[in-house]
Amino acid sequence: MKIIVAESAGFCFGVNRAVNKVEELLAADKKVATLGPLIHNPIYIRSLEERGAVIVDSPSDVPNGYELVIRAHGVTKETTEALKSLNIPFDDATCPFVKKIQNIIARESDEKNIVLIAGDANHPEVKGFRSYCKGASYVFKNAEELKELLDEHPEFRYTPVVFVAQTTFSVTEFEKCSNLIKKYCTNCKKFDTICDATSKRQKDACNLSLKCDIIIIIGGRMSSNTQKLKSVCEKNARTYLIESAEELADIDFTGCTTVGVTAGASTPVCIIKEVIKTMSESINNPVESAEAVGQAVADSEMSFEQALEESLKSLNSDQKVVGTVLRVTPTEIQVDIGRKQTGIIPFDEFSADPTVDPAKAVQVGDQLNLIIMKTNDADGFITLSKKRYDAQANWDTVAAAKDNNETLEGNVTEILNRGVIVISNGVRVFIPASQATLSKNDKLEDLLGKNVQFKIIDVDNRRRRVVGSISIVLKEARKASRDAFWAQVEIGQKYNGTVVSLTDFGAFVEIAPGVQGLCHKSELSWNRIKHPSEVVAVGDVIEVVIKNIDPENKKISLGYKKIEDSPWEILRRDYPVGSVIDVQIVSLTTFGAFAQIIPHIQGLIHISQIANHRVEKPQDELNIGDTVKVIITGIDFEKKHVSLSIRALLDPEEAPAAVEEDEVPEGTAVPIEELLAKAEAEAKAAEEATEE
Repeated sequence: MKIIVAESAGFCFGVNRAVNKVEELLAADKKVATLGPLIHNPIYIRSLEERGAVIVDSPSDVPNGYELVIRAHGVTKETTEALKSLNIPFDDATCPFVKKIQNIIARESDEKNIVLIAGDANHPEVKGFRSYCKGASYVFKNAEELKELLDEHPEFRYTPVVFVAQTTFSVTEFEKCSNLIKKYCTNCKKFDTICDATSKRQKDACNLSLKCDIIIIIGGRMSSNTQKLKSVCEKNARTYLIESAEELADIDFTGCTTVGVTAGASTPVCIIKEVIKTMSESINNPVESAEAVGQAVADSEMSFEQALEESLKSLNSDQKVVGTVLRVTPTEIQVDIGRKQTGIIPFDEFSADPTVDPAKAVQVGDQLNLIIMKTNDADGFITLSKKRYDAQANWDTVAAAKDNNETLEGNVTEILNRGVIVISNGVRVFIPASQATLSKNDKLEDLLGKNVQFKIIDVDNRRRRVVGSISIVLKEARKASRDAFWAQVEIGQKYNGTVVSLTDFGAFVEIAPGVQGLCHKSELSWNRIKHPSEVVAVGDVIEVVIKNIDPENKKISLGYKKIEDSPWEILRRDYPVGSVIDVQIVSLTTFGAFAQIIPHIQGLIHISQIANHRVEKPQDELNIGDTVKVIITGIDFEKKHVSLSIRALLDPEEAPAAVEEDEVPEGTAVPIEELLAKAEAEAKAAEEATEE
């Protein structure tokens, strides 16, 4: 015996949105209430209740501290207003298709016309529709009830009529009702509001029932769409509706060669898998289309936009047409596509941008690229979509970017636990966290709302998913910047760089994207410092100069000390020869005294320049720590030597006395280092003599 799984089975994207919202709140430890059962599946509802979710019948029943979730069926207009007036926190998980019908009725109905609704009058979805009617409304379950209604109200023949259907209404029955209304009502606006997922599921189930001995339908018995699947299939094969795998034991498979399996829109994937696994094990046969089960899982994870794109997969070039605008009505655009039928573009199918007004966006004679959604030969028109053509074209553009290694641009619209979502050309692109930034320390939240460049690294055409990478573009840009930097860098160039890290021996500064140099602590300050943090901090932007380059090893030495801050430059600027200043005696030698002019610079007061009389020893006139007034008599910047004189201030007109040969005259070329060394040697000798 062979098992065949329907191509479409399990959660539709509207139900999936509602389920995901509740799961998300429960995972965040929120207290959750649902207005009525979230879905028509008792097994799943029990699992929610076990995790603390509660079901309420009205807004007033919501417990304090609970967040309410409106299920996919939606609620009445009055219920929404009550929630707002009671200030109850709620999440509206109404299916977008249901919202669409509510909006159509709110827009199209008035006190002068009537609204005809094909569906179940007791269903929450239909009750919601009727609450948006401004005038009279009538509900019928099938063509027979509609016929009775039309016979009872002959005035409908001339009354303006708005005709819609419940999203899960039978496609076949809807066509019968359409033909009746067309015959009886001369002024009717018909809106095809059956969910695409519903019609596809019913069509797949019908086709499956034609080639199977038994059909197993998995879903809740209270589910409208599941019951319709049953009614579609039981005309062609023995059909069983079950809610769990345990119910398979009650079914007699004797004499059966082929079993078909499908599921309603409220059936979790886990239950579908369990039923198929149980059947496979019990009859010891593989599932012919087990791939469909995997697809059901994929479908269950899809967002509304992805599910919309999913419906484009089967399109081919024959379904793409060019239409010329003939007329624009308050609800649709009529176009000529070169066929006998008139092309109709409902406003809902014109653009994915809700701010676009189709009536203002086109003019008679404009040509539009379109996709055929449905051909209705009986009514003589073809339903077209510009929105879906644009979505397909945008998808093709994004998908082709991978093969072309093209860089795309988009806006970051969502931050997820595992990455971010970027919208590019109307297509959702997932960027994993590992591909979103250059560094693990960078926060994903900083990307929200920003335009970014990225490349496509993976495309899944079957599941309509695309994955991109921002970091690849950033790395390529960084490499290009590095190459450009090394091609022109020279010693002496100045850069504004950012301090990225500190060590005991210096600071690393990024002077170009991906290019760092080391500024040794000796190059950070003219003063002696113990650690770079005394001068700079991580994140500081500082001006540095290239001191040395090692192109082979890609190493750079930087300097931060400014030449104008050098003590010798300060001396050159502020203390020229002839300046009279106060200095402090810092050391004494046999040939004179050293005095500090400014920090890091000392000058020599030769013994002959200490007084206007002969001095035997500098210690006779001066002590270490004394502050004296001197005049700068000479500066040798090359040899770093400064000559000072006290005597010149005491007797400036008197010529200096002759000095002995062993004395060092003023303006000597002996470097100050040698003089200091000599002074230290004399001090050491004096110490040793004292010890002896």
